[in-house]
Formats: sequence, structure tokens, C-alpha cells
Amino acid sequence: MEQVRARDGATIVLHSTGAGPGIVVVHGGGVTIDIYRRLATALADRFTVHLYNRRGRADAPPRPMPYTVDQEIDDLAAVLEHTGSGDVIGHSGGGFLALHAALRLPIARLALYDAAVSIDGSFPSAWLAPARAALQAGHTARSLAITTAGINSHMAAGKLPLAVRVAIISAFLRTPIGRTMGELLPTTLDEAALILAHDGPATQWARVSAEVLLACGADGPPYYLGQNAALARALPHARTLTIPHSGHDAINRAHPRTVEPLAQFFGAPVTPERTPHR
Repeated sequence: MEQVRARDGATIVLHSTGAGPGIVVVHGGGVTIDIYRRLATALADRFTVHLYNRRGRADAPPRPMPYTVDQEIDDLAAVLEHTGSGDVIGHSGGGFLALHAALRLPIARLALYDAAVSIDGSFPSAWLAPARAALQAGHTARSLAITTAGINSHMAAGKLPLAVRVAIISAFLRTPIGRTMGELLPTTLDEAALILAHDGPATQWARVSAEVLLACGADGPPYYLGQNAALARALPHARTLTIPHSGHDAINRAHPRTVEPLAQFFGAPVTPERTPHR
């Protein structure tokens, strides 16, 4: 582990594994880097993978309020500068932040998996207010049940009666990953609100100069397919990839069908005219 000084003086703990060119992972909301260690291990024979917990999680500094995109970009900038890397993987809410960062930072290659970007109202929003209300009332299981069904509207479990879903989530909250997601639920809801606050046309990302891989799972939320297609039309150097037999958590599971396209993407040379100026 290494310590990286953030721009506000806080300490970011960097967890690195492997050998070769560096890749920085910006993890999703509601989790820590622990669920990305399998991905890091799968890439470690070809790359040095850098993981860091975003603010308010595990060994990360406390999350300052108000919560802003700028604070997240500043932290990523410090990590990129420390590691010398220009390659980034962003997942879910981390993909939203990484795409924002690519407008400002010298990112050469950016792989996004299920990037939680809202394009002209594409990201579901009706669940957020009732989820916040339930959490404010002290009903964590109810809030998480509303959240998971709202984000994963394609899943049959989300159509079960709310009482049944709350009972299932109550049991889930007793597992290690469930406890983490429950503890981080306020952060998850804040992140969702930030994503929705930045809703707009895909053209708002047109100045991203990085080479971008827009990946999603064929078995994940269907709105990622449309979002990726819209982004690919707007971004100057982007392509889409739909990975079969894969859901939203496929990047954490690190099956070869997910890992190998990432390795090929980051292993290819960067086109000179697309290399960002440092």
C-alpha cells in the first residue's frame, strides 16, 4: 500500500497489484474496492492495477459535504499523477465520475462498464425520493429494497411485493457485502442524485479526447445499451461492447469474457493524435 496526498491534504490509500502499465479503477457506489480485487488479480499478469477507496469508505478519508463531482475528480487526479497512469476503468457510478474526469484530466484510455450516466432522462429516477424517505425514517432494508428494484427494473425480483423484497433485503443486510451496502446507502443515494443532476444530452461529453470503450452486460439493466449507443455517437473516439451472459456485477466477477476485452483495449497502442497532452 502507498499513501497519496489529495489536493485538500487528505491521505488516499493506494492498493496496487501486478506488473506492467498502470490502470486506475474508479469503483462503483455502495461498495468498496474489496469486490474489485478479483478483477485486479485477473489483470495483474499484464498490468499494474491501482485500486483506491473513494471518500467515506473503508480506509478512505471522510467524505466532505456538500458532495461534488469536483472533489472526486481531484482525488482521481492525485492518483493518476502519483501512478503516472493515463488509463482508467470506471464502473457504474465510478464510470459517471471517470467520464467527467476525462473532460479535464490527461486520460488516454477509458473503459466504462455500465457507466451510470443519465442521457436525456435515461437513468431511472422515480425510486430516489421514496428511497430517501425510507432511509430518513430509519428503514434501511426498505430503502435498499426500493433502490435495488428502481435501478434493476429488468429483474423479476423487483416485481415482487415490497414486503417480500424488504424481507429478502433484511436477510441480505446480515451478509458482509450487505452490511457494507447498508452502511453506504446514504452515499449511494447522494451519488444517484448527483448523476441525475447532470442529466442532459450526450453531446455534453463530446470534448472527451480519450479512447473510450463503452461496455455493458447483456443481462444487466437495458438502459445502459441505449446510453452507450448515444455516447458512442457523441464521443469522437469511442466504441461499444455488449458482453453476453453478464450482469451489472460482471466486472467484479472478472470472468474472462469481461477481462479479456479490457486487456486487449488497454494493451493496444494509443493513437498518437489521441494522446492527451500532459
